[in-house]
Amino acid sequence: MAAKLEILHRDEHLLVVSKPAGMLSTAAPREQGPTLLDALAELGLRATPVHRLDRDVSGALLCAFDASTREALEELFRERALRKLYWALALMGPKRDSGEIKYPIAEERGLARVSAAGKSALTRYRVLARGLRANEVEVELVTGRYNQIRLHFAHSGWPLVGERKYARGKEDPFRYPRVALHAWKLEFTHPRTGAQLSIEAPLPAELLALREQALAR
Repeated sequence: MAAKLEILHRDEHLLVVSKPAGMLSTAAPREQGPTLLDALAELGLRATPVHRLDRDVSGALLCAFDASTREALEELFRERALRKLYWALALMGPKRDSGEIKYPIAEERGLARVSAAGKSALTRYRVLARGLRANEVEVELVTGRYNQIRLHFAHSGWPLVGERKYARGKEDPFRYPRVALHAWKLEFTHPRTGAQLSIEAPLPAELLALREQALAR
């Protein structure tokens, strides 16, 4: 049985749910386990995810109920007309209160790497709070390369709490079982109604507890 989904927004055209960590956005050839489609089916819903979140990443995920809405939403992604904000805890940085990370990214056999031969990638960040061992950060994903936030922060010397794939041996004092990254907000113009939507996925209890631990002084 798939984990229960929290519905953040629903209308006749589209759906936004809060995906729990550990759930696959879609079926993957080398991974097993419950998928978002399984969880939607258990709720009696037939919708198609318009984008993906890493298995270990929780938060807001946008789905379409019909093909024309899906195509319109995909066009918003291509035009970067949909704002995607994430919450994260980063070890040892950033030092500046806000900034941009622009390392180009190449994907190879399920692993992202910084490479001059890769595609352009842009991540913006803003520090929300500072702790002794980690900082709370709001991250705007401007482009959508594979593992972009995780790689950009790790390559900058500030791996996310719980990062194992790109941390390059840096010690995680929290020993957190998954990456501390959460798809926090989606902001976009509804392609059918023209309404301005701002949809927030509250942090799950486990991340609230981690945040309290990380920012304790």
